[in-house]
Amino acid sequence: MKLSFGFGTGTQEVSVPEQNLIGVLHANDVSVSCTGEAEVRRALAAPIGSPRLREIVKPGETVAIITSDITRPMPTHLVMPALLDELYETGIRKEDITLVFALGSHRKQTEEEHRRLAGERAYREIHCIDSDPNDCVSYGNTSRGTPVDIFRTVAEADRRICLGNIEYHYFAGYSGGAKAIMPGVSTRQAIQANHSRMVRPECCAGALETNPVRLDIEEAGAMVGIDFIVNVILSEHKEILRAVAGDAVAAHRAGCAFLDTLYRKEIPARADIVLVSQGGAPKDLNLYQTQKALDNAKHAVKDGGVIILIGSCKEGLGEKTFEEWMTSAPNAYSLIERIKREFKLGGHKAAAIAMVLERCEVDLVSDLEDEFVRSIFLVPQPSAQAALDHALEKCGRDATILAMPFGGSTLPTVVSK
Repeated sequence: MKLSFGFGTGTQEVSVPEQNLIGVLHANDVSVSCTGEAEVRRALAAPIGSPRLREIVKPGETVAIITSDITRPMPTHLVMPALLDELYETGIRKEDITLVFALGSHRKQTEEEHRRLAGERAYREIHCIDSDPNDCVSYGNTSRGTPVDIFRTVAEADRRICLGNIEYHYFAGYSGGAKAIMPGVSTRQAIQANHSRMVRPECCAGALETNPVRLDIEEAGAMVGIDFIVNVILSEHKEILRAVAGDAVAAHRAGCAFLDTLYRKEIPARADIVLVSQGGAPKDLNLYQTQKALDNAKHAVKDGGVIILIGSCKEGLGEKTFEEWMTSAPNAYSLIERIKREFKLGGHKAAAIAMVLERCEVDLVSDLEDEFVRSIFLVPQPSAQAALDHALEKCGRDATILAMPFGGSTLPTVVSK
């Protein structure tokens, strides 16, 4: 069987023996009444746990709209026209609205990236800026001791509207909701304090009410004050299938419930070989982002098996601390020991990769140099097909194979029949 996996702006094609293939994890079929911008307008007209935005925002107030940066597939350009129309109906002036791209710990963006993310209309009509972790206002600490230091433009706005796309997150449970605030527009120190809890077993994909990372994020959001959210759930082809709007927690929970019907995938057993991709650009820009697909794939592979991770990583590793940890470690196990001694943002992803490597081999199909890939404890492969051929040699010609073409989205769960 021929399978296609996103790789940057292109694809990697693989021929998989049908007798070995135990599943291809795509989204479940769901019924939707409308999609795209029409669905966003529907959600804005029917907010969850909140009045309509036009009843919240008053003329003369300043509004900060916080949205995702270039590393996320959030289609801000599709959400902004409906959102701006709703705001303008309240009497808000264009000059009182700022669109803030939440960088978290990511790199600064170019003006062209701002324009592409915001869409032509928003880019023309309102201010569009990156968040700056060096210009923040302190709200104190959460009950768990996380400093709540928020980008000044967001902190000083009269109203805060958070945008985002909801997908599984390997230790925050799900993306979206108050994550636009923490870590989106927070300081590195704050992000590090929040993310340090990732080593706890409750901090995993699909966990909410028992997840201390998610609960800490939502406490921080409540301290800052989130007036409204607009979150979307995307199809495998990045089309808006569902939008939720309203209260930062109630609307987010509704979005997560929909995501589960779409992407939580039951599998009969773990496989010897898992082929996994983030689905292509922008999710596989670097290894820091591509790791998310690897973390979901770990739930589907047998101990001693092989994960074939397919991602361009054309921008390299993607984060300075992550790179330092990966390139200076004498072996993968040392990364796990190091994270126990000194939690550090960026290092946490290195340790997460090392924890997968304790259980299985990880072969990487990427644009990175082979020698460099070997130096970070992964096995370089020139193509997905070559990687599968290698894995079949290692695991045997009868090895079971599972494919995850959108691995950052689909969450495999073993269910015994």
